[in-house]
Amino acid sequence: MAAYAALVSLMHIIDTIEHHHSPPVSIDKQQVESLTQILTFLQEFLESYKSPVADGDEADPLEMRIADAAHAVEDVIESHIVNVIKLGRSSPNEEFLQGYVVDAAHAAEEVNSGEEVSCIDFYQDLQQVIEEMNVIKKEAMETSAEAQLQRKVSSTRAGSLTSSSTVKESMMVGFDDVVLQLLDKLTGGNRNRQIIPITGMGGIGKTTLARHIFEHALVKEHFDIRAWTTISQTYNVRETLSQVLHQVTGNLSSDLSDENELGEKLHKYLCGRRYIIILDDMWSVEVWDKIRFFFPDYNDGSRVIVTTRLSNLAAKLTNFNSIGMRFLDDVSSWNLFSKTVFGDEGFPLHLEEIGKKIVGKCKGLPLSIVVIGGLLAKSELTLEYWEGIEKNLSSIVNSENDEYWLRVLKLSYDHLPAYLKPCFLYMGMFGEDEEIRVSKLMRLWVSEGFLKPIIDKSFETVAEEYLKELVDRNLILVHKLGAVGNIKYCKMHDLVRDLSFQEAEKQRFYYVLGQHCPPGINSQCRIVIPRSTSAMTVRDAMETMSSRAHSFICDGYLDTVPELLDFRFLRTLSTYKYSEGYLEENVFQLVNLRYLSGEFRSGFQIPSSISLLWNLHTLIVYCWGEHTTAPVEIWKMHQLKHVELVYIGYGMYLPDPPSGHSDVMMENLETLKGVIDFNLNEEVVKRIPNIKRLFIRYEDKVMERVKCLSYLQCLGKLESLRCIIGHGYEEYLQSISFPHSLKKLYLHCGKFHLEEILEKIASLPLLEKLTVIDGQFARRSWEIVEGQFPSLKYLKLWECMNMESWMLEGSCLPRLEKLHLWNMTALEEFPSEIGDIATLKSIQLLYCSESAVVSLKKIVEEQEELQGDPPFHVIVN
Repeated sequence: MAAYAALVSLMHIIDTIEHHHSPPVSIDKQQVESLTQILTFLQEFLESYKSPVADGDEADPLEMRIADAAHAVEDVIESHIVNVIKLGRSSPNEEFLQGYVVDAAHAAEEVNSGEEVSCIDFYQDLQQVIEEMNVIKKEAMETSAEAQLQRKVSSTRAGSLTSSSTVKESMMVGFDDVVLQLLDKLTGGNRNRQIIPITGMGGIGKTTLARHIFEHALVKEHFDIRAWTTISQTYNVRETLSQVLHQVTGNLSSDLSDENELGEKLHKYLCGRRYIIILDDMWSVEVWDKIRFFFPDYNDGSRVIVTTRLSNLAAKLTNFNSIGMRFLDDVSSWNLFSKTVFGDEGFPLHLEEIGKKIVGKCKGLPLSIVVIGGLLAKSELTLEYWEGIEKNLSSIVNSENDEYWLRVLKLSYDHLPAYLKPCFLYMGMFGEDEEIRVSKLMRLWVSEGFLKPIIDKSFETVAEEYLKELVDRNLILVHKLGAVGNIKYCKMHDLVRDLSFQEAEKQRFYYVLGQHCPPGINSQCRIVIPRSTSAMTVRDAMETMSSRAHSFICDGYLDTVPELLDFRFLRTLSTYKYSEGYLEENVFQLVNLRYLSGEFRSGFQIPSSISLLWNLHTLIVYCWGEHTTAPVEIWKMHQLKHVELVYIGYGMYLPDPPSGHSDVMMENLETLKGVIDFNLNEEVVKRIPNIKRLFIRYEDKVMERVKCLSYLQCLGKLESLRCIIGHGYEEYLQSISFPHSLKKLYLHCGKFHLEEILEKIASLPLLEKLTVIDGQFARRSWEIVEGQFPSLKYLKLWECMNMESWMLEGSCLPRLEKLHLWNMTALEEFPSEIGDIATLKSIQLLYCSESAVVSLKKIVEEQEELQGDPPFHVIVN
């Protein structure tokens, strides 16, 4: 809920000022104590508050008053911060001009053109809004007493759900006959390329069926190529072709801007190969008309599966009968519900009767069953609680039919814990069917400030736990996993996104810009600009918006970036990386920014004024044309956690930290990506003690720096390292050492001999993912002995082209799951011991020698004869 998010955000600002290394302002201790007491009470009140407002377009008045009051306090504090920093910046104080922030008392003494920053006015303004919050607190106390609210705390049953790992298998309960029917159409004798539509209403299971088929062992074996893309209502032909081409070739094709070029390249690659392409969530036949010619028909049994809600669209796509999804019968509904709530455990007898009543109210719609099941899976196992859910569902059944499904899903939202509601509401601002990168999502949650702190846990850890809980409740879908099983991308079902969007709009949680600017836009704290928004609409909206906006998130191809200097409260600024407009340097005057991501013009250099951003957590710079340089003042930014420069081929020069200032450090820095010729030394590693992710590249050989990679071992918390060494600079690798904390390693080795460096890597106890590109084997062979790579799950060798033989001894690679070899043309055969790795799931070969492919297939056949099933899946491109 918006009110709870606002309270947590305000508490976070107060706490940050109290514990900041050099806070820009100070707050009176009595005011801090008074605010903390009020905020703590109101948070606890909202955690048990049940709004008396019935479903409708209006939000609860008391909740909105709480939200507005909390925002008013934030505005008073952050406005004072702006005034103090701007005055300090123009003052003659030499220390500040070097990037330091002076405190409020000092700033009040500085004079600029006869003006002063008045602390007295600040304290008076702050006291006024505190008193308003106190009035609301008293009203909440009366409301609580009158309603005799009893706090309901949901208790999770530890270990009871298979979904606790957040990785769920698609459950096709009740659709066995449909699966068999579709498999027959895919692998049957018809040699023509066929279009197979899967039709049915939202939430009926079309995408789940398609995903189940896509991952089916028979389909993997039958088709040479598999690819999946989501179309949605606002489709983009170039993106669709690019996604398919990337999946079938393994290469990104962003350098091809023309649709026809992409299509022709795709057509050429598909020729002579039997393929299956999934086009998920199609709304118009127009998109198929634009891409159909790029999918060749050579009578080889290729298939295209289309999922759509529109039965008439299916008829336009093909003359063949479509696969129609139906509602589940009672038995299948009960089986799906049971598996969702209790996994493989038995259903408690005392809950069976009420459970069947609840299932009956879901009317056989799989989405409703799994969402309500996800709610109950995280709830108390009491008859009283389940009866309350059934009672609410009964009232929904009697509501108007066109709102039925959303109202069923809203019940799950209503029963979310207060701390999860802001995270769920935030999801609706992403586009329909958008693949949401989890790392970006969690950083945005953190920058918005509505994650409630937990003792001894970072905000990133809290965000990860919240995401997993929403996945367990079936409100967020896992879309793509990383190489070691982590959630990399997530999505939302359309109906669930609609629910999130409607609730967020009702509570003024954010506003997604459309074709017009409503009168209420000036009260919105978060403004979202989708891809389809015109520049004129943006300009009109900027004139209407209030400068109170806290977030400006642009996901579109804009031809202009609006003027932002008036938005003094802006915390989150995220613009799409392929926009035609660019951010200007003056964004670094928005001193309250916590998250800054955007594209800058060629030749852009990060200004020293970046140090004015006293609470900046995340800095992501997209920049074409040439390298950029960070100022030395960046070392004084104690709050920075993530710094990234994006675009292959370009990077950022990071200067050495200032000497003689041991307190100048980035102790909170966890991510540093895109740095060129990074001068790691004893002083530098002391300044970044908590770094977890480091991406560096060396392009210039400076003799005093060639041993700098030996200092990597001093980074005791480093988990992910990406190190690129260009041809001619291999001397950097001679002294490289790795910390034992490393989990992921990407190493581009030039022409360096790999034996010595792989010996060091093999002993890393926690390493799960290893990618090695280039490099040579002096003896043209690689031997892995027992005990090496004890935790490795993913291994990729790319263009180590002189490796002829590979030997495995003993029980090495005991946890390996995925092996990927690319352009290993000299490898003659696979070691037979590869078939003895019990954890191995797949081996992918791309541009490898024919003899290696033959030897691998022989190993698979031998293992299949012994075990009855193939030991792992083999993909050859």
